[in-house]
Amino acid sequence: MKKTREIYMLILGALIVIGFFVLLYILVYSGIPETNKEILNIVVGALIGSFTGVVGYFFGSSIGSKDKADIMNGGQK
Repeated sequence: MKKTREIYMLILGALIVIGFFVLLYILVYSGIPETNKEILNIVVGALIGSFTGVVGYFFGSSIGSKDKADIMNGGQK
């Protein structure tokens, strides 16, 4: 069960990161109509927040804390 959860977390993290860079590419290389700029700012803000959370988890102290807890529990949940 634990491996399945980790796989889903990795897939979700990958989708958020890919979405962030795809949206960034679209913003840089295409014109945005004036009527869509406000909603686009909201979407970009949400995606940046999600991207920050993913990077913080996988490369920050959260993954270290999880690994330490796993070691202390003998690899059990």
